Amino acid sequence: MDQQIRTVGIIGAGQMGNGIAHVASVAGFNIKLHDVAEERINAALATIDGNMARQVSKGAIADEERRAAMSRITAAPTLEGLGACDLVIEAATESEEVKRKIFTAVCPYLRPDALLASNTSSISITRLAAATDRPERFIGIHFMNPVPLMQLVELIRGIATDDHTFELAKDFVAKLHKTASVSEDFPAFIVNRILLPMINEAVYTLYEGVGSVEAIDTAMKLGANHPMGPLQLADFIGLDTCLSVMQVLHDGLADSKYRPCPLLVKYVEAGWLGRKAGRGFYDYRGEKPVPTR
Repeated sequence: MDQQIRTVGIIGAGQMGNGIAHVASVAGFNIKLHDVAEERINAALATIDGNMARQVSKGAIADEERRAAMSRITAAPTLEGLGACDLVIEAATESEEVKRKIFTAVCPYLRPDALLASNTSSISITRLAAATDRPERFIGIHFMNPVPLMQLVELIRGIATDDHTFELAKDFVAKLHKTASVSEDFPAFIVNRILLPMINEAVYTLYEGVGSVEAIDTAMKLGANHPMGPLQLADFIGLDTCLSVMQVLHDGLADSKYRPCPLLVKYVEAGWLGRKAGRGFYDYRGEKPVPTR
C-alpha cells in the first residue's frame, strides 16, 4: 500500500513538541498540536513564530515560507482532533506512566493505519508499544534539543515494529532534512547512553571536589572541544530529565556505573532543575549565569 505521511499530530507543546512542529511545518507537513492546557498550545505557537522569525532574519528561510509554515500548524485542544493524522508523535514529559496513559487515551481516535511514535529519550519502545492497539505501527522517533538546530534523529524499533512503519519513519526524517541514526531498543538508546553517564561523571567530579563548576566546564570545552561544558549542558537539558535518564539506565542495565550521583539527586530535590527553574549548577537569575558551587 502506498501510504504517505502528510498530517502529523504532536502531543505535548513543550520545548520538544514545539520544535518538532516547527521543523515539520517548514518541511511542508500539516501539524495538529495538542496539549492538556490550551494556553500551552498558544505559548508554543508564539515560540515557533518567534523562532521562525529568527530564521528569516538570518536568511535561513524566506518570510513567505514562515507564513506558509505557520498556517500549516493548527491547535488540537482534544485528542479527538488528532483523528485525521497519518502519524502522531508523543512528546510529553519523560515518564513511562504519563506516556502509557496518553497512548491508551489517543488510540481509539486514530485511523487503523495511522502510525504512532514516541519522542522518548530513554524508555523502552517495546514496552510503550505494548500499551497501544498497534505495536507493529509504533516506533521511537527521538529528536535532539533544540530540534530546529540539531541534525540528528534517533530511530528505534520495538520488537514488534514492522518494516513498513520503519521505512515511513525513515522517509519522514529525510523530508525534515535530518539525519537518522538507527538504535536498538536498549535503555537510553545511543546518544543518551553515552552522553548522560558523561554528565553524571562531571557531577561526581564536582561532588568529590576534583574541580569547581567553572573548572569542569572550561576543561571539557577547551580540552575536549565540546561546544558547552557538561554541567552547563545538564542545566540546558534539565536536571530532572538527566536524573530520569540515569535512573532508566541504572534500572534497565543493572550496572553500578550508571548510579546517579547523589549531588544530582540533591539538586533535583531542591527544585534546582537548571535553566528552566532559574537555578541548577548555575544561577540564571542575574545578568549572567553564576556557578552555584
